[in-house]
Amino acid sequence: MAEDLTNAALPAEHPLRTGMRDAPLLRAAAGRPGPRPVWFMRQAGRSLPEYRRIREGVPMLRACFDADLVAEITLQPVRRHGVDAAILFSDIVVPLRAVGIDLDIEPGVGPVVAEPVRTARDIERIAALDLASVAAVEQGVRNVVASSPVPLIGFAGAPFTLASYLIEGGPSRNHDRTKALMHAEPELWHELASRLAAISERFLRMQVLAGASAIQLFDSWAGALSLADYRRFVLPHSAAVFASLTDLGVPRIHFGVGTGELLGAMAEPPVEVVGVDYRVGLPDAALRVGPDRALQGNLDPALLGAGDQVLRAEVERIVAEGDALPGHIFNLGHGVLPQTDPDVLTRVVQWVHELRP
Repeated sequence: MAEDLTNAALPAEHPLRTGMRDAPLLRAAAGRPGPRPVWFMRQAGRSLPEYRRIREGVPMLRACFDADLVAEITLQPVRRHGVDAAILFSDIVVPLRAVGIDLDIEPGVGPVVAEPVRTARDIERIAALDLASVAAVEQGVRNVVASSPVPLIGFAGAPFTLASYLIEGGPSRNHDRTKALMHAEPELWHELASRLAAISERFLRMQVLAGASAIQLFDSWAGALSLADYRRFVLPHSAAVFASLTDLGVPRIHFGVGTGELLGAMAEPPVEVVGVDYRVGLPDAALRVGPDRALQGNLDPALLGAGDQVLRAEVERIVAEGDALPGHIFNLGHGVLPQTDPDVLTRVVQWVHELRP
């Protein structure tokens, strides 16, 4: 569970030192009794008309490096839905762009890398993260924290998922090149993953020191791996990111998609919360993760369009399953789908709050 903050390396004005520590999100992450928190992955944007209005004509990465837009978009779902946490409006490739990788986020496609990373020379051009290059993100975090009534979650991409984009050149269904490089050139793979771990750690540390009260590491594509490959090639690098943040004393959340077979391994790093997607029920996930971790999840986002009767029953089922856990953060099993009716999300928040113990 979360470290005692008494000796944590946080500034005196950090929210965790000035009263935020008893927020429902942080109580649940630490396994302390209290109201069950709810927030949604990809709540900052996508389905909100106010988000679409403010983003009109503004490319995704430009918005991610605009402190005012970062703060406004991050806070939109807090104001609209009444969720118990804000998550920073950003993208996992933001620090890659900041270290000089030529990439862009193409609408309807995702991150596309101009020159894929597949050789030792390619890896050599990946520099360490200079915090000056993400100063706008840092200011965005500070702006959110100055106005938010709930904790802010900072996030970054996990080394495997970032590496997959770099090696494949963009989104991939099978991650063929990534897997081939792992096995054919393991030393090269570990050098790349180590560099990416250092970038993610520095990006997360910046967010926490600027005021984020928790962090989440997204390993979106780790579910494409076997358990053996995950343990050999991925887990050491993700674990290094989490371990390096221990001194900050903030809750750490580990999440991936399609990772049911990996959940036990994903709980091995020093994390307080393991995210569970909708493919595995919370009781089964708890058996795989162990009794000393809180769980986050895991409503299927597709059911947000199934009607109130179906949706309410699913919310009640997940809440009931969460009651048996040492800590439970209600969330989706993946991100909000763009076509989701925002009013439905608001109702889900209200239902979870009504069902609080």
